[in-house]
Formats: sequence, structure tokens, C-alpha cells
Amino acid sequence: MKVVLNRVNKAVHFEGDSPTSTVKIHIDGSPDIGGEGLGARPMELVLMALGSCSVLDLINILKKQKQEIEDVSIEVEGKRVDSIPAVFTDIHIIFKLKGTVDYNKAVKAAELAVKKYCSVHDMLAAGGVNITYEVQL
Repeated sequence: MKVVLNRVNKAVHFEGDSPTSTVKIHIDGSPDIGGEGLGARPMELVLMALGSCSVLDLINILKKQKQEIEDVSIEVEGKRVDSIPAVFTDIHIIFKLKGTVDYNKAVKAAELAVKKYCSVHDMLAAGGVNITYEVQL
């Protein structure tokens, strides 16, 4: 796997590109280092990676169980230390599902998606991050 980051301006706005996708991801730093709000910050991308990694598997598992999902949204909130590097200590994921979905199946699917199949979870947890989740219907 390989990605390329290209600087877009004279500040700290970058565009991320991957050979496996035609979509560009815009990344920018915080204002105190010259960021201009032109993209996601790197640590926001970590939260997005965890949420997306988990929800893709969650949806796949529930589809195999013939659950009718009308819509899905995910909230991922991380708490960081106040020192440098400001790493995450705790992350909480909320899976919000709409449709005809059995709650117990959704909870079990979330457990498998987060704890068994999500590589991002395993990397963060190996670094000491406490990751929790919940399902809301």
C-alpha cells in the first residue's frame, strides 16, 4: 500500500492520493502552524479511519444477516493527552443505524467489526488507546 501527499499551497495544505482510488483527500494543519481550514487535520483522519474501517465491516455483516439498513451514520470522539505528542487515550464510536435491524444482531456485528476485523482498531489498541463503541437504532 502506498499513498502520496502533495503540497497544494505555501502553507500546510496537502492533497492525499492513492493509486487504488481516484478520490483526493485534503489535509491541513491547525491554524497555529499555518493551517487555513482547507482539509481535515491528521488526527481527525485517524478517527475517520477507525470509524470507516469499523462501519464497512458492520454493514457487510448485517447485510449477510439479511438486516434491512436504510441509513448509517457514525460519530467518533477521541480524547487526547495535553502533552506532545498529543496522542489519543480514549476513543468512543457511536454507530447510528436506521432500518429494520435487530438490536442484538447489530451489537454483535459491531463487536466483530470493531474488535475482530478492523485493522485500525488493532493498531490503536496495541498503542494503548482504549476504544469503546455503542449501537443506536
